Amino acid sequence: MDPTSWPVLIAIAIGVFFVMEWVAWAAHKYIMHGFGWGWHKSHHEEHDELFEKNDLYAVVFSILAISLFVIAAFGHPIVGAIAVGITLYGLFYFIVHDGLVHQRWPFRHIPHKGYAKRLVQAHRLHHAVEGKDGCVSFGFLYAPPVDKLSAELRSRGTVGEEKAARKAKTADAHPL
Repeated sequence: MDPTSWPVLIAIAIGVFFVMEWVAWAAHKYIMHGFGWGWHKSHHEEHDELFEKNDLYAVVFSILAISLFVIAAFGHPIVGAIAVGITLYGLFYFIVHDGLVHQRWPFRHIPHKGYAKRLVQAHRLHHAVEGKDGCVSFGFLYAPPVDKLSAELRSRGTVGEEKAARKAKTADAHPL
């Protein structure tokens, strides 16, 4: 079969879409919660603004996809299929993560059952930790079982330590 036939290109785009979840997981865990925390920190803080510094990551991935589309326009259809897969993942990220999970745009549905509920709960557990260290569930479209994530958080003790530190800080600020 010709590697530039439509069925092959569609298969490549779908494959890249699924691979992007792993890429996003790794980028989230090792870049955003690592040396890129300066941008990502805004995503873990309360705010009322429409945009957050973390949105710069979407800009970076968009520039990458646009660059691949430009290369594809010069006769490289496989590169175009890769760009389509990345772009589809970005669209799903925008709808599911920004829309359903964080409700950053008018998508006022809170799921009460099934996979969507698990995805929202897993991401809330990710945000249960205040800092960049000790978080769980770094995927965006895949969510491990919530009971497993809860047990992992409990075993680390990070959330409990943060609560105790906040309580001590409040006690110091308001002595009897």
